[in-house]
Amino acid sequence: MIPASIAIVTKNEEANIEAALDSVRDAAEIVVIDSFSSDRTVEICKKYTDKVIQKEWEGYARQKQAAVDLAAGPWVFILDADERFTPELKAEIINAIEENRHDGFNVPRKNFFMNRWIRHGGWSPDYTLRLFRKNAGRVEDREVHEKIVVSGSVSYLKNPLMHYTYNSVSDYLKRADTYSTLAAKELKKTGAAPSAPDFLLRPIATFIKMFFLRLGFLDGKYGLVLAVLYSYYTFLKYAKAWEMR
Repeated sequence: MIPASIAIVTKNEEANIEAALDSVRDAAEIVVIDSFSSDRTVEICKKYTDKVIQKEWEGYARQKQAAVDLAAGPWVFILDADERFTPELKAEIINAIEENRHDGFNVPRKNFFMNRWIRHGGWSPDYTLRLFRKNAGRVEDREVHEKIVVSGSVSYLKNPLMHYTYNSVSDYLKRADTYSTLAAKELKKTGAAPSAPDFLLRPIATFIKMFFLRLGFLDGKYGLVLAVLYSYYTFLKYAKAWEMR
């Protein structure tokens, strides 16, 4: 058994959620915070746990913190609906908790774009803090790109979490519109005043960093498409921040 509470936030995730839940079905506990899905998400979740709570959407950070707050165990792992555990990762987590030497762990993610593993462009290794003691960690309250803040010792796991992110270009573009709006709100909070050079130079810098400096070209056309898409996202973020002002 995975000696941790698995915390998951959902909204209309029927295409992904069953595989995610099945990969952690032997966890000590699964807590799902659902934002009133209109598909079969809740029905599927109830096959794996009786701790499915519906809550109006308050943002990624607050929804995830709500799931953490409801966790009964001393250890929590935050899992997204498009992520999967492997047997190797389970074994490593069990060992890490039994050793009891750290308060949090960064987990590497093996990221897939259109079902292809992306090895470069900043996508690998992609460490994210997901496993932590409940009494030592919290979800930082941000509009987007929220992260876990742990008070105590933090280490790294070796075995990756499978992350089946954007399954198509259209999928990326749809989510880029949402994420760029949230990122623009974060920029607005800082008092940043985007200008014309930001619209032009920052997207170019994003492309150069992903495709050349981080060797995205080694992923071929997939790396090229991702670098262009991320450049577009960068443009949207600064253009929307300008629009908000």
